[in-house]
Amino acid sequence: MDNRSDIWRSVDAVKPRFMALSDKVWATPEICYTESRSAAEHLAELRHQGFRVTETVAGIPTAMMGEWGEGGPVIAFLGEYDALPGLSQEAGVAEPRPLESGGHGHGCGHNLLGSAAMLAATAVKDWLAAHRLPGRVRYYGCPAEEGGAAKTFMVRSGAFADADVAISWHPHSFWEVAVAPSLANTRADFIFTGRTSHAAASPHLGRSALDAVELMNVGVNYMREHMPSDARVHYALLDTGGIAPNVVQAHARVRYSIRARDLPGMNELVGRVHNIARGAALMTETRVEMRIISAVSNLLPNTPLEQALYLVMEELGPPPFDETDRDFAAKIQSTLSEQDIGAVYHAIGMEPTDRPLADFLVPLDARRNPLIGSTDVGDVSWVVPTVQVHAPTIAIGTPLHTWQVVAQGKSPAAHKAMVQVAKAMAGLGVKALTEPALIDAAKADLAKRTARTPYECPLPADVAPPLDMSRT
Repeated sequence: MDNRSDIWRSVDAVKPRFMALSDKVWATPEICYTESRSAAEHLAELRHQGFRVTETVAGIPTAMMGEWGEGGPVIAFLGEYDALPGLSQEAGVAEPRPLESGGHGHGCGHNLLGSAAMLAATAVKDWLAAHRLPGRVRYYGCPAEEGGAAKTFMVRSGAFADADVAISWHPHSFWEVAVAPSLANTRADFIFTGRTSHAAASPHLGRSALDAVELMNVGVNYMREHMPSDARVHYALLDTGGIAPNVVQAHARVRYSIRARDLPGMNELVGRVHNIARGAALMTETRVEMRIISAVSNLLPNTPLEQALYLVMEELGPPPFDETDRDFAAKIQSTLSEQDIGAVYHAIGMEPTDRPLADFLVPLDARRNPLIGSTDVGDVSWVVPTVQVHAPTIAIGTPLHTWQVVAQGKSPAAHKAMVQVAKAMAGLGVKALTEPALIDAAKADLAKRTARTPYECPLPADVAPPLDMSRT
């Protein structure tokens, strides 16, 4: 029985519906925990495909799970569908052209991500049904990856407790097994409260919360010299206390994203940032409250799954791009700098080429110099053996979180890449279902990695999903 050819045909048989799903989600971009229309489209498709549906996973209205099958191993496919603020963009044009001023856009390609993951899950479901084999396939619809840590809340709720393998992917410049590490990350608001007064007549009676925020930011900037080189700290001002310069600001809020290589390092850095906030409050005679919004763990690799996935991708080959695809990608590349393109090649340890789209598989043992971010897939990887794919949905060098990603989000090249990555994920899913030794090896790898440092949820026990974080 040629399992991989069978499963790839299963993907091709249903792919039009999932390309259409991706385009629907692209057209209704919704940010962190507000993905009601996108979630509704995913729920409707799960029901159409015959999955048993669970809504409001972990108390999150836009999180879901669809399951099919009985007995056997549980193969999980992770999907996302949240967009980013301020990236509205017309599709298919190689110049910035917002559809809506200040509107949202799928600048990380999550419209494709969720659709391809469900396509893979559906193909495995159909394969199990055709061969009358035991096994369960699940699609997890995961909102709010962009800072909301929905998967961390889902892990904490036990949603992945009985899964045997988790498979996911992400839009990217290259066709590769995603072996780069990720950073643990905490998002926290620092809320300062002072005392208002007339800034000219009685400034001595006021205590400025805005001064405290500014002093905190200066203190954190000085700290940067004295923290690990792979740690990252960023901030955004959420509340500056008003627009009147002649009023001493009694309230101000700043949101920090604090990243480090692992959870202990992150927790230490969070404590240092909190101490700086306390110092700023002391200097300005204000009060400060630190409020954790979300948190994610660093990603754990899984060597057996990565090796198995690489063999599937090698056999499958890259997406079948044509000259029209390459022409549009070249136009997108013309909007990028040489540094943009050089950076992604440097990340995989390869000299730049003149290819506009990736038509090659990055070797598993490439000498990488990874560009490291954070993802809530990290928490899944601590409790379930997890592996991810990168698929070339964008012109080589396109930075994520940009209008250029949105412009390519409905392109024929993006559709071809999402179908090809669905085949790779489905192929690995079938391999896991038919080769128990692979699951055993993946679980042994995870057990070894967590033997000395068991999983500890980075979220404080009293922190609930921040369903209103996008409206703050």
